[in-house]
Amino acid sequence: MITLTDKGAEKVREFLASQSAVAESAGLRVGVRGGGCSGFQYALAFDEQREGDEVFEDKGIRLLVDGPSLPYVRGSVIDFVDGLQGAGFKVDNPNVVAACGCGSSFRVAEEEQVSAV
Repeated sequence: MITLTDKGAEKVREFLASQSAVAESAGLRVGVRGGGCSGFQYALAFDEQREGDEVFEDKGIRLLVDGPSLPYVRGSVIDFVDGLQGAGFKVDNPNVVAACGCGSSFRVAEEEQVSAV
């Protein structure tokens, strides 16, 4: 399951409300893609539900996760932070075992085991 903090949910609602043609199947897509110095990067986007997506609901927000990304983001909490380095969504992911210094990429335990072989 993936959850949102109150602030994260508030920001998602604000964005969705600002879109004039939001369908019922729209939500926040949470995924990963290869890249960055630690192996994976988060891919967060407002999107429509697609075939094969796992759909979670938290605080009235639909969270869409493609099948391949699910093992890497399961159990994550999505927050919205506004600080000196800018504002944006932040993912607190219990699967992460290492992250790069700037925080834009990460590695999970499963990748650690593959690297050790």
